[in-house]
Amino acid sequence: MTALTLSTAGAATLRADALVVGLARGSKGPVLAPGAEAVDKAFGGKLAAVLETLGATGAEGELIKVPAAGGLKAPVVIAVGLGAVPDSDDAYDSEILRRAAGAAARALGGAKKAGFALPASTVEDAGAVAEGALLGAYAFTAYQGGENKLAPKPVKANGPKLPLAEVTVLGAKPRDKAFKAAAARAVAVAEEINRARDLINTPPNDLFPESFAAVATAAGKEHGIKVQVLDEKALVKGGYGGLIGVGQGAAHGPRLVKLAYTHPKAEKTLALVGKGITYDSGGISLKPAGHNETMKCDMSGAAAVFATVVAASRLGLRVNVTGWLALAENMPGGNATRPGDVLRMYSGKTVEVLNTDAEGRLVLADALTRASEEAPDAIVDVATLTGAMVLALGNRTFGIMANDDAFRTTIHEIAEEVGEASWPMPLPADLRKGMDSPTADIANMGERMGGGLVAGLFLKEFVGEGIAWAHLDIAGPAFHEGAPYGYTPKGGTGSSVRTLIRLAERTADGDLG
Repeated sequence: MTALTLSTAGAATLRADALVVGLARGSKGPVLAPGAEAVDKAFGGKLAAVLETLGATGAEGELIKVPAAGGLKAPVVIAVGLGAVPDSDDAYDSEILRRAAGAAARALGGAKKAGFALPASTVEDAGAVAEGALLGAYAFTAYQGGENKLAPKPVKANGPKLPLAEVTVLGAKPRDKAFKAAAARAVAVAEEINRARDLINTPPNDLFPESFAAVATAAGKEHGIKVQVLDEKALVKGGYGGLIGVGQGAAHGPRLVKLAYTHPKAEKTLALVGKGITYDSGGISLKPAGHNETMKCDMSGAAAVFATVVAASRLGLRVNVTGWLALAENMPGGNATRPGDVLRMYSGKTVEVLNTDAEGRLVLADALTRASEEAPDAIVDVATLTGAMVLALGNRTFGIMANDDAFRTTIHEIAEEVGEASWPMPLPADLRKGMDSPTADIANMGERMGGGLVAGLFLKEFVGEGIAWAHLDIAGPAFHEGAPYGYTPKGGTGSSVRTLIRLAERTADGDLG
């Protein structure tokens, strides 16, 4: 993990591989952002003009490298675009700073140290810059490099480019209690998001329900989290028909993992439920070629829940947070569930399976019922659940559904606050009839149009009475297949982790919504 330090040292005297400054789009050309004063002085006050000559405009996401001037200890200056200059009374938006720092950190892969001379004079700005840089410095390298046994003489292959080793946020106050807390939070949040990213990126031949459960168990021991794992035998005995039904066609059996972080002074309990399909072939309703190559990411919801519980423990939040990881592989083995089969769920309800590729809602249903038994103050489930949500909201925005409008609004506001794009979605009652079954209590499929909402209505059936519940469909932003941008890498993103952590913090503060 990239190291983080705060420093009051001047940018001109910092020994580093590069200095990062902000460049905004002004009415008469690009303008340097606060924090870059010492760097600009080394350029004789003409850094903005030099950058403009090179084509810089200050547009958000723009990035230009220039050789450093003689008065600087660092050899390179990187200018990253911040977009329009804010109004005089306003600071730069935290998400803009987060993305800018992330873009710069990505560009510095392989470097040992970089100084970030971006706006960081307030606690909020310093935290955003730190978090963005740490997220942008991510790289998944576990399967790269190693020995080339095909060479005439076995040689070690060229290793991958490692992420930036150290981030120094300039202009912050390392001895100030609030700044230190913001830095510690940034490290905990970024490390846990990157833990989730690692899990999402791990190939499914290495990450399956049992191995995922082992990772969770090890983390629980490290961070004082109580972990309970139900294996196939326990799931059969307990009547978890959804988890068993989805997982029975795979060589690797399903698991239900409970992670419980408790605080002695907590007054509220938040339950988080994550879909953890470690590989989704679609089962007997097999996915066609072109739709299954990235299905290792179908456990992104469970990864987000796992990361959030660990982060809550690391931050010592005054709230009880229980995570439920519903883990299974969905494979078309000889014992796999068939379209037309009826499963008896943990709740006692029966479900007619019309499509085995609508499996996520089946494992979540069992976990939601089990979570409801403990009567938490609120439940949030997270899942890469439907392609319909991607069609509705695109690849960067997750949908929010809930049984309580105020709770849905709270989560939407939190997501916007932390910089995660989301949108509130309805649960139209008229769509419920489409899931009526002549054979069982409910079918796992309904009307095709509005499929993401149908899935939410199905999950709602398994939430305990009187419990505030929300469903986050992160199918779009969970796995990024395009070019990296900002602090978002190619591959697993850790979508919803920041929203869930902030929700836990708000709950700890008595502001559940």
